[in-house]
Amino acid sequence: EVQLVESGGGLVQAGGSLRLSCAASGFTFDDYAIGWFRQAPGKEREGVSCIRTSDGSTYYADSVKGRFTISSDNAKNTVYLQMNSLKPEDTAVYYCAAVPEVPFWRTVFPTRPDEYDYWGQGTQVTVSS
Repeated sequence: EVQLVESGGGLVQAGGSLRLSCAASGFTFDDYAIGWFRQAPGKEREGVSCIRTSDGSTYYADSVKGRFTISSDNAKNTVYLQMNSLKPEDTAVYYCAAVPEVPFWRTVFPTRPDEYDYWGQGTQVTVSS
């Protein structure tokens, strides 16, 4: 059974940092692309970042580029999202998701929610001003 479990969310002041973790099980971790998404109240779920665990290549949305860093520890089947210089507009529920690295996803990054097969339950991040 595929499982993705997020952790590390919380309440932080603007300018602060948090590190989210996504622990995966039930699939061959280094054959998957893992993405982070977020959804604020009343807004659509948006892609934040993605990593191909096969080679460590990464993608970032413009809104987080330079502030967030995605990484993977394949030995631990875990992907991290280091979030620095947090802003109130980063407040959302953050989800990780997984999709197999079929040949197409090795040429472009999956960035839309409907491109992913498996999802975690989410973790709340709240940034106070």
